[in-house]
Amino acid sequence: MGKILVHEFVSLDGSYEDPSFTFEYGFPAGVAEALGELTGSSTAILLGRNTFQMFAPAWSTRTAEDDPGAPFFNDSPKYVVSSTLENGDEWNNSTILGAYDPAAIRTLKAQTDGNIYISGSGTLVRALLADGLVDELHMLVYPVVLGSGARLFPDGMGQTKLALLESESFENGVLHLVYGPAS
Repeated sequence: MGKILVHEFVSLDGSYEDPSFTFEYGFPAGVAEALGELTGSSTAILLGRNTFQMFAPAWSTRTAEDDPGAPFFNDSPKYVVSSTLENGDEWNNSTILGAYDPAAIRTLKAQTDGNIYISGSGTLVRALLADGLVDELHMLVYPVVLGSGARLFPDGMGQTKLALLESESFENGVLHLVYGPAS
């Protein structure tokens, strides 16, 4: 049975929609190792429609020479939660699951050997959290207040209690906070 591991780049004020704010902080070895552990333990990718449509053109043409993460993103089975996409033909190994259905996600978890990786996909992540389906929420928190942009946890989201599982800081001021379901 797979676990769902969510990875998010967020600012101190919770903005996540455009991760270009992370560029000026570089990509130190610790961040690369943390992300490598997440993708390395995962055998599938789960995405919402918006993130899928952003990732597909960005990753589908990359090779291992371009980015060491390319084989994971291109070769892994990808599952997309979307009520509007008819197919995932623009990116190999992509399956459209249809509209969000917690039962379908539970089935996917039960049928997956290894973990299921999610990046971005805020609407999907919020639904999964509300339904208790996220096993680990990996927040890479950058030391910047953006003052704009979509927030991962917007006003009106119901309360969700989490437990801190681990934390680490990197030389660029980024915190890696790992949360799981509260007992």
